[in-house]
Amino acid sequence: MSFVSSSVTTDERTVLIRAAFRLEYITLAWMTIEAVVAIGSGVAANSLTLTAFGIDSLIELASALVLVWRLTVELRHGQTFAENAERTASRIGGALLFALAAYVVVSASWKLWERQGAEFSLSGLIISVLAIPVMYFLARRKLQLADALGSRALRADAVESITCGWLAFVVVSALIAQFLVGAWWVDALASLGVVWFLIREGREAWEGDNCCDR
Repeated sequence: MSFVSSSVTTDERTVLIRAAFRLEYITLAWMTIEAVVAIGSGVAANSLTLTAFGIDSLIELASALVLVWRLTVELRHGQTFAENAERTASRIGGALLFALAAYVVVSASWKLWERQGAEFSLSGLIISVLAIPVMYFLARRKLQLADALGSRALRADAVESITCGWLAFVVVSALIAQFLVGAWWVDALASLGVVWFLIREGREAWEGDNCCDR
């Protein structure tokens, strides 16, 4: 089965691929900042939600690097050769989503068992608020390009941007609740709120045969 679009010419695909490259470079730059701030803030505040958010940023970094590799393969070796890279890249994206979901479940369960709370983090709040519009822009544009290129891997990468946006929303809600309520369980429960999304989209990326045909 072919996972590439036949509705565009070779020259048009080249233009679309270069646009995808630009999006991935923006993703790499933003995710580097986001990962450093979120993980640093999460460790300092003992916040699983913030730490998971930062780890998701690292997954986004890895996903962006995979997409740069996949797009480079097509530019160098052509559209047909890139199909094998497409399958590999999509499965890598799915595996990374599964890994993050497992980490969040185990860590949240431990925190609930130990009754460990978290502190409010202003830097974490700022970076997560900023991430929402950034992820919206990146995900929307990546989905458009994924449809135009028929790229399952690019769609999986867009899904990870969507996940990051939802995680940012969860982090913002959790930090505000932590600030207002101060309950020890807020952080752990909030971190579990996005697990179902990670598993569903990770499975879609892993299986992925029809993800770009919707």
